[in-house]
Amino acid sequence: MATKPVAHISDGRHATFWGLAAASVLTAAIYVGSRRLRDFDAALVPYAGATVFAAFGIGYRYSMWIRRPPTRLYWRRGWQIFLRRLPVNAIKLATIVWNDIVAQRFIARRSRKRWAAHMLIAWGCMLAAAVTLPLTFGWVRFESEPSAQLTYDALVFGIKVLRFDSNGPLAPLVFNVLDVAAVMVLAGVALALWRRAGDRGALALQQPVNDLLPLMLLFAVSITGLFLTLSTHLLRGVHYAFLSEVHAITVIFTLLYLPFGKFFHIFQRPAQLSIKFYKEAGARGGDAHCVRCNGAYTSQLHVDDLKNVEATLGIRYATADGHYQDVCPACRRKMLALAQDSLWRQ
Repeated sequence: MATKPVAHISDGRHATFWGLAAASVLTAAIYVGSRRLRDFDAALVPYAGATVFAAFGIGYRYSMWIRRPPTRLYWRRGWQIFLRRLPVNAIKLATIVWNDIVAQRFIARRSRKRWAAHMLIAWGCMLAAAVTLPLTFGWVRFESEPSAQLTYDALVFGIKVLRFDSNGPLAPLVFNVLDVAAVMVLAGVALALWRRAGDRGALALQQPVNDLLPLMLLFAVSITGLFLTLSTHLLRGVHYAFLSEVHAITVIFTLLYLPFGKFFHIFQRPAQLSIKFYKEAGARGGDAHCVRCNGAYTSQLHVDDLKNVEATLGIRYATADGHYQDVCPACRRKMLALAQDSLWRQ
């Protein structure tokens, strides 16, 4: 077996291009959506800047991820398989999105506690993002007329879409929707930490940066946001300026961490939905049979693609007797044991 370096400077340039493209598109969307910055709040520049940087990081890392030979092959293969039977696969895709993205049933099969924690965190974060990002970008704003200051108009891209009274039943929900999201996230974080504390397997495998830091960031953002509401309604604004600065720091740090930590799986997960289509196509194409025991162990499509990936990476598993990937995992273990025994005897 031999390997050769596969990293090229072109990968970095390609990823930089897509990172800049993502940041540029978001910047243009902010400019256009805020009506040439007329609806943009200058006080939110740090949040918007951090979001633009996060867009660059996401575009850069996603491009690097896609350009890896295994990911690139399965990405293209997934699209090829999906487009072959587009009407049928479109219906299947809707079902997969509901099960894996909306209901997240694949997590429920592992653990109910894990599913509950993940659902609370995921939907709490999505609710918060759906509110804060449009407000930060100037796409959504609220205003009241001088003659009716208790009546608010919600404007989207400068167009009035909703009017509600500050004393009406809708106002508490509109003004406190971020508090609802924060409570959901805090409950999810607490449940996740409780589950980890009682799971010896999770305690043995968890890493501070990959597993605990994301939870601590979510906790910090949520709790400081609730402190702002507490200061406004119960403490008459005491320490509000300080709390707002602390909250801004936690949000900005989380946005900067978004492309480089565990949160990046949010953007990877949709690309992995094609795996089910890939498995179905492999099942239709027939099984691969081991050259030693003649037993079926995976799809022939998978074996052929794996050989192509290894060839691209410079990994040569082909021998005079065949290819190592044509041997099932059970026989590989037997071959390893026989080789070790032969060396021991020598």
